[in-house]
Amino acid sequence: VLTLLLSLTGASLEFVVPRDLADGFVNNKRECYKFRFQKVFDQAVKQEEIFQNIAKPVADSVLAGYNGTIFAYGQTGSGKTFTITGGAEHYSDRGIIPRTLSYLYECFSQDSSMIYTTHISYLEIYNEMGYDLLDSRHEASRLEDLPRVTIMEDPDQNIHLRNLSLQQSANEEEALNLLFLGDTNRMIAETPMNQASTRSHCIFTVHLCRREPGSATLRRSKLHLVDLAGSDRVSKTGLNGQLLTEAKYINLSLHFLEQVIIALSEKNRSHIPYRNSMLTSVLRDSLGGNCRTTMIATMAVDKRNLDESISTCRFAQRVALIKNEAILNEELDPALLIARLKREIQLLKEELAMVTGEQRDDKLTVEEIQKLEELVKAFLDDPDPGMTLSLGPDMRKLQYCFSLLKVIFIVVSSCTESLHLSLFSLSRCYF
Repeated sequence: VLTLLLSLTGASLEFVVPRDLADGFVNNKRECYKFRFQKVFDQAVKQEEIFQNIAKPVADSVLAGYNGTIFAYGQTGSGKTFTITGGAEHYSDRGIIPRTLSYLYECFSQDSSMIYTTHISYLEIYNEMGYDLLDSRHEASRLEDLPRVTIMEDPDQNIHLRNLSLQQSANEEEALNLLFLGDTNRMIAETPMNQASTRSHCIFTVHLCRREPGSATLRRSKLHLVDLAGSDRVSKTGLNGQLLTEAKYINLSLHFLEQVIIALSEKNRSHIPYRNSMLTSVLRDSLGGNCRTTMIATMAVDKRNLDESISTCRFAQRVALIKNEAILNEELDPALLIARLKREIQLLKEELAMVTGEQRDDKLTVEEIQKLEELVKAFLDDPDPGMTLSLGPDMRKLQYCFSLLKVIFIVVSSCTESLHLSLFSLSRCYF
């Protein structure tokens, strides 16, 4: 008899397998397997609760300027794609990606003090080859029709993905359309384990940039939402042909992912094998780097899947040992910085012209005089004592404004005794 003890309060899982029936399972010398997690959900949990507990804290970090990653790991048919993307039958079945997009754009609309821009990319890794799911040619008839994505590394060991497009999305509707386009192009096949099994790893990334109006300081962050392909033993799947080849590549990339996780969890490990696979190369920052990473472990708990469930729990606990150091991604925008420096240079030139007493002999035009009168009127009408009259370094304009103020003062002085009008009221009458 297989017994699963689920403790929601203690956030722990316990597998009880009587020793005489454990032949052929992971460790037949043990009868009890206990695992503790930050949060455990049963099969009746709602998508909204998953989002509130898992995705929302990561999304808040991304809004603040930190990188974030959420990835789902587990065997085929255990609910990874449903958790990340959601179901199409009911609106309440929306997964983490559409709910996160809705939450982000809602936050954008409520925060008027910041300017937000978002770009979206969707990468598929199939048989160790990358493909851009957001190709400008829209729906592709074959996977080979999509652009091939290759990895490039700069001298600072930063990863760049060549041919992976970044699509700007101004609102939630555009972002969801991009998600739908990418999901349409995904590699899906029917297997004995799942009628619609995802045969590839998919990484949906939101690139976010925020800044204050007029400021040259930017905060750039990215949110990876990763749906890994199912981890299954080839001997149990009964696959052959192309599906068998896919399963081998899936298991190989997940094996390399596990190697990276093990290396990161070991102290004093000098080499981390990120380059072994495309998946681990792309997720380098998410695994032991500048990122706040959350893992979702999904399990189809029954007697037949006992070994996969225990293996998933062990993998999740090794991931929990990794410590990332997320930092605030703040930088200066070169274009905005250049514009600000140009304004400072112009102001310095005007101050220098004032100091040197540079003179101009040409007379003011009618348009310039009219503009000066409007400036003086606005200056006199404004009740703010801190209001200033900015005229630049042109002495002709300064002299004209002083003469204009002198005329207004004479008119005010002559009318004060009889009419008892204020200075501001008379200045309005004058104009």
